[in-house]
Amino acid sequence: QVQLVESGGGLVQAGGSLRLSCATSGRTFGSRPMGWFRQAPGKEREFVAALSWSATNTYYTDSVKGRFTISRDNAKNTVYLQMNSLKPEDTAVYYCAAGREFQWSIMRSEDYTYWGQGTQVTVSS
Repeated sequence: QVQLVESGGGLVQAGGSLRLSCATSGRTFGSRPMGWFRQAPGKEREFVAALSWSATNTYYTDSVKGRFTISRDNAKNTVYLQMNSLKPEDTAVYYCAAGREFQWSIMRSEDYTYWGQGTQVTVSS
């Protein structure tokens, strides 16, 4: 069982930055792909970013490319999402997720087994 706890959300003005953190439990963090998803009010959950278990591959949805960066610290069992140049349309609840060990398909919700409780990000205009 893997538990994930997100933090770092909040209210920020357009153009500002936030860094989300997702701390995980268990001893398998280093072998699991990690992803970030978000869900805005009235919309379906969507993929934001993912990082392979090897940390060699990163993936981003087009709307955040060049603004968001996903990274991981295996020593701290933590994955991060650095969000710069935030826009009002980035407002959503952000969820981190952990995939199956050594899995390479990591851009779909169904690729992930464990989910955090979410953290709210609100970007004002």
